[in-house]
Amino acid sequence: MRRIAPLLLFVASTAVLGACSRRSPLLEPTPEELQTPGPDSFRVALQTTRGPVLVVAHRDWSPYAADRFYFLVTHGYYDDAYFFRVVKGYVAQWGISGNPAVNLAWRHRDLLDEPVMRSNLRGTIAFARAGPQTRGVQLYVNYANNTKLDTLNGFGFPPFAQVIQGMDALDSLYSGYGNAPSQDSIERDGNAYLKRKFPRLDHILTARVTEAWGDTLTANMSLNRGGFGPSFRGRRGRGGDGDGDGGRR
Repeated sequence: MRRIAPLLLFVASTAVLGACSRRSPLLEPTPEELQTPGPDSFRVALQTTRGPVLVVAHRDWSPYAADRFYFLVTHGYYDDAYFFRVVKGYVAQWGISGNPAVNLAWRHRDLLDEPVMRSNLRGTIAFARAGPQTRGVQLYVNYANNTKLDTLNGFGFPPFAQVIQGMDALDSLYSGYGNAPSQDSIERDGNAYLKRKFPRLDHILTARVTEAWGDTLTANMSLNRGGFGPSFRGRRGRGGDGDGDGGRR
C-alpha cells in the first residue's frame, strides 16, 4: 500500500475541517446579517422557464421586505424556486425552497409588520402572509390591480417591488394546477414533491442582483431594527398568500 506523506494528510484534513466549518447564510443566518440594510433600490434579473423577468425593488416602499429580498437573492435562495400557486387574473406565488433543510432554517424568521405604502397594482410584488407579522420568504406578483389586498383582513400586503420587464413571461406561467400543490408537502419534501406530482409547474432558474443604488454600508436606519416578529402562525401561516387565507383551499 502506498504511504501518504504526513504533510499531505494534514493538508487534506485541514481542507475537510475548513469545508465543514463554513457557515451557510441560508442555513444559519445571523441576526446581524438579517438586520443589515440593503440598497435604496436594486434590480433583480429572474431567469425563468418562461423567459427573463426584470424586477426593481424599492426600499422606501417597504424597508423590511426589500432588505429581506436583497439578502435572500444575494445568497441564492430563489434559485430553482417553483411558482407553486398560479391563479390567472389574480396572483402567482413562489418562495418555498426546494431544499427542506433551508425551509426548516427559515421556519420562524418572520418580519415585523409595515404599513402599505404602494397599492397592489398589476406587476407589483409583495411578501405573502397569513396574519400579523407572518411575512417570511414567500412572494407573490399581482396579475391584476388587486387593490383589495391593500387593506385585506385589516393588515394588508405591502408591495416592495415591481416588474419592469417580462410580465408577459409571468402571465404565461402554467396555471392548470391552481391551488392543488400542498405547501406543507413542499416544505417537507422540497422540489422532489413538485416534480413528482406537478411536473408542468414553471420555476425560477436563477435570481441575481444586477444593479443597485444607494449606500448599503452607512445607511442609518430610523426604524427599530428589532429582528423578527413573533412566530405566530398555523401550519400554513409561514407563507400565506395574496388573499389572506394562508394557502388554504
